[in-house]
Formats: sequence, structure tokens, C-alpha cells
Amino acid sequence: MIQFLGNIEAKIDAKARIFVPAVFRKILQSSGENTLILRKDIFQDCLILYPLQVWEEEVATLRSRLNRWNKEQQAIFRQFVVDVERLEMDANGRILIAKRYCQMVGISSDVRFLGVDNTIEIWAKESLEKSLIPADDFSERIQALMNNDIQND
Repeated sequence: MIQFLGNIEAKIDAKARIFVPAVFRKILQSSGENTLILRKDIFQDCLILYPLQVWEEEVATLRSRLNRWNKEQQAIFRQFVVDVERLEMDANGRILIAKRYCQMVGISSDVRFLGVDNTIEIWAKESLEKSLIPADDFSERIQALMNNDIQND
């Protein structure tokens, strides 16, 4: 199973090329993944890189929950898959991000790569800082969440 962990700063060049951090490249290479699927996150202003196998599992899960003969559900599926891009890392471990994606999430130069379970998030550095939950609030929320799980077991 693929799992990415880490918070790595990087810079995107003028041609919108960026090196996938070495720690993430090693995980991808060891799992035989060279193809990545890029899409904007549904909830946040960041980009998500899915290894191809993870993307295929996500799409299959979504498809299994939707009725292909329901107009609204078909629109949901279409919107999820319509604006994705298939990326291949070059020999140096770089990917080319279409400029429209950078514009969608405000990426201009400094970025943060976050390993989030089986995906990699790419954030404009300043946007990531704004999206994080303050430490005190986070500790209260996670405590409540974990205590609820314990009580429900």
C-alpha cells in the first residue's frame, strides 16, 4: 500500500515544471508508479496528485456509489473526472503542471508538497498556512473525534 508522509518546500519554475520530492519519488518508484493523475481538490485550494492505481480505485469507489442512469449523479461523476490531467515524471523526476491548474490554486513560485495518506497535495505556500486549523482548536477537535470513536466502539 502506498503511503506518503512529509511536508516539503519546493519551487515551481517559469515553465510550471516541478520536481516531485525525492522521498515521494522513491515511494512511487518502489511501487512501480510513474503515472500520476492531477486534479484540483474538491474542498481546498490545492492540487492533488494521485498515483494511477489510487486514482483508479477512487474512481471505481465513486462510480459504485452512483447510478449511471441518474442525471444528477452522472453530472457529479463527470465533474469529478472532467478536469484531470495525466502526468508522467521525466527522467529527473519532474512533472509539468498546466498553468491553468496553478492559476486555480494561486501557485506562482513557492509550494509545499504534503504527503497525505495515499495522495500528494501541492499547495501555494501561503495558502497552506491560511488553511490550517489553529493548534488549540485542532487538539480539541481531534480529542472530541477520537473520544467519540472510543465511545461508539
